Amino acid sequence: MSLDILHITKRYGEFTAVDDVSFTVAPGRIFGFLGTNGAGKTTTMRMILDIIRPDSGQITWDGVPISDIPRKEFGYLPEERGLYPKMIVEDQLLFLAQLYGAPRAKAKQELDAWLEFLQITENRRKTVEQLSKGNQQKIQFLAAVLHDPDILILDEPFSGLDPVNAEQMKQAFRTMRDRGKTIIFSTHQLDDAQELCHDVSIIHRGRLMIAGTVPEVRQSTGEQYVRLAIAGDPRIAWLDDLPGVTIVRRREDYVEMAVPEQDDARVVLQEAMRRNAPVTRFEIDYPSLNDVFLTLVRQLPADARPGAPVVEEEYIVTV
Repeated sequence: MSLDILHITKRYGEFTAVDDVSFTVAPGRIFGFLGTNGAGKTTTMRMILDIIRPDSGQITWDGVPISDIPRKEFGYLPEERGLYPKMIVEDQLLFLAQLYGAPRAKAKQELDAWLEFLQITENRRKTVEQLSKGNQQKIQFLAAVLHDPDILILDEPFSGLDPVNAEQMKQAFRTMRDRGKTIIFSTHQLDDAQELCHDVSIIHRGRLMIAGTVPEVRQSTGEQYVRLAIAGDPRIAWLDDLPGVTIVRRREDYVEMAVPEQDDARVVLQEAMRRNAPVTRFEIDYPSLNDVFLTLVRQLPADARPGAPVVEEEYIVTV
């Protein structure tokens, strides 16, 4: 069963928030919906949830229009907190699971397992407002999964999480993936998506820029990246004059450059050896998702790039 988003468009007056967007999310895979703030991610997710409806196009689950799918099939983690701050965590989560039709005993069993998995068992009898921002986010995640939905919609799920909590959340995603769930999460942190996702779509100012598996998207620019480090020479200034090489960034411990072909990567190493340079690092890789995004944006007209006037989603959509 797949979640199919087919040519959806959403307008608010003369402003087009989402413009002819299509992609498919397969079960048992983690799908990343990527883009900057205001790109159209939240609007798209609200259409998937049938909170708002597209002006044109269709969204289906296993061929059935999303408006005909029972709400209990969805689990939703909103970007903003949607919990009762003064309610006990355990009471709140069991209450929400039962609203979705989950038997209390089964929900209690799932809750016990998830609290232990996320290492927050000691918080079960606390109120939400007593918890740290990161632990509130974990509780928000549990509210989305306790009723065992088939489709998980997660909007900026790593917001407010430190590296330890973010890793626990990623492990939770992988657990749900292994249960065969259909998972789509939005983020503007492309490094998280590159680590976690199998498939991604990148949206910018309401339009889909590229979609595919992570390797396909990373290879889409036709470039390769070379990372070179030479002992005692952090800048490696002679790279600036090497044909076919474009410096992407200079870090404290290595230089990263773009080269169009595999042979050009070899030229870099050959030049270093010709100079008897003590090479301590030489890697060939493809651009990151973040670099692919920047490359695609640079190819856009100036008025379509980040920084151009844009109406932010949160001021357009009210629920």
